Amino acid sequence: MARLTHLGADGKADMVDVGGKDETERTAVAEGAVTMQPSTLKTILEGNAKKGDVLGAARIAGIMAAKRTHELIPLCHPLLLTKVAVDIVPDETLPGLRVTALARVTGKTGVEMEALTAASVACLTIYDMAKAVDRGMVVSGIRVVEKTGGKSGDFKADRGKPE
Repeated sequence: MARLTHLGADGKADMVDVGGKDETERTAVAEGAVTMQPSTLKTILEGNAKKGDVLGAARIAGIMAAKRTHELIPLCHPLLLTKVAVDIVPDETLPGLRVTALARVTGKTGVEMEALTAASVACLTIYDMAKAVDRGMVVSGIRVVEKTGGKSGDFKADRGKPE
């Protein structure tokens, strides 16, 4: 059975020592969704939200959040990210917006938490900027969908719709 890497032998929280690991290019992609009323989606896409450019603000918020992941998540290593990208696309079938975040680093530890943080904060920013017209929005499906590089190898999730 696999053990939790952030617990020491005594069961106490412990930051993983990555000093002996090789520096490799590591990439992670995470996704999430914000479900909303069709009229809310229309308002966002037409650029008529009272707080301004919802999609632009959410992209920037996600990128900024990825860069600060180590300040938000205990025991995460600070990373010199080489790339963070946040993509937001409308999905009429939700209805709502789908968020995909990519994080990349050349380093000794993975970037899954940075991708997850970017996707999460982008979704939360969408909610914040549109809550005046739709407090019933739902943020869901935050998950890692792909990871490459590192000792544990590659991972690819079923690319179905987020839960």
